[in-house]
Amino acid sequence: MYDILVIGAGPAGASAALIAAKSGKKTLLLDSNQSITKKAWIENHYGVREITGPALVELGQEQAKKFGAELVQTKVENIEKASEGLRVDTENGSFEARHVILATGLFTDLAEKIGVQTKSGTEPRVKTIVDVDALGKTSVEGIWAAGGIAGKSLHTIIVAGDGANVAINIISELNGERYVDHDVLK
Repeated sequence: MYDILVIGAGPAGASAALIAAKSGKKTLLLDSNQSITKKAWIENHYGVREITGPALVELGQEQAKKFGAELVQTKVENIEKASEGLRVDTENGSFEARHVILATGLFTDLAEKIGVQTKSGTEPRVKTIVDVDALGKTSVEGIWAAGGIAGKSLHTIIVAGDGANVAINIISELNGERYVDHDVLK
């Protein structure tokens, strides 16, 4: 059983997985290799002079794995309630988790299939988004959303920050107190 399972390993998902794994939570990152960031050229991401989208996605995934997140390349087919938490069915088997983060960018088909409430998007070219509260919770218990699917601006720096924020909110709920992750110079 995973503490946090993240669907989508673009900037929002990989950032969420990085924070979750670094906090010591058992973390699984599932990706179907469809991130729109893989088509981007990026010069407006803080701390990065310039980078290709594919390189940024790979770097984020490597950082998440560095802290213990597992990465599985697969397509998620369904999510259902389990005896404890949620069961995520993929084309390569099933996984169970206490919390699931949808970080699927522009793709809302899975969210709609499992009954997550959606609404009209406000960003250009974004038709539908998942309706989330201020913490990132959706209308389905245990399912959260971060990044573009949650209506955030599609700039990589913004969706990455939202993924981290949603992970921190889940970790805080699991821990029963606000989680803070600040490293200091050695």
